Amino acid sequence: MIPPRLVLATANRGKAGELRDLVADWGDIEVLALDAFPGVACPPEQETSYEANALTKARAVAAATGLPALGDDSGLEVDALGGAPGVRSARYAASDPERVTKLLGALDAVTGEGRRARFRCVVALAWPDGRVETGEGECRGQIATARSGGRGFGYDPVFVPDELGRTFAAASAEEKRALSHRARAMRALGGRLARS
Repeated sequence: MIPPRLVLATANRGKAGELRDLVADWGDIEVLALDAFPGVACPPEQETSYEANALTKARAVAAATGLPALGDDSGLEVDALGGAPGVRSARYAASDPERVTKLLGALDAVTGEGRRARFRCVVALAWPDGRVETGEGECRGQIATARSGGRGFGYDPVFVPDELGRTFAAASAEEKRALSHRARAMRALGGRLARS
């Protein structure tokens, strides 16, 4: 069942904006930001899987606020780096620009198929009574050799989805919404909620 009201279990503004837009596809739902609850914070991402991190955040925020909470964890997996940065994508370096710089440096001598990558995302909706539902999505593509575009956040300036031919940061909001790993995960979760 889709709840009439939920809180986003994230302090990341870019992620919160995307989640808020994607929740709108589920219907007329009141979406609250985490900052509406002073003193409530997401636990740190210390788990070894996207699902475990998403569930930990959603459960903690649901318990603290008394409302259903939507948590998310996502990462970029690069073939030439053995799947790294993966579940540690947000901790790969101190800031988005530094993460992109480090990634481009790590791939400096890599060409062709070695630059293949995928974004993965798991979203989790937790209720205060302990119920949870999850959805997973992925988007395949490759890492560009240089930054391109001024939109998005995270690794968007260097990730080129197969279906798009340019980076997420150079795509329109509508294009990203149609193709992204997070959008696919939210569609999967929304479908499960609608059937329950």
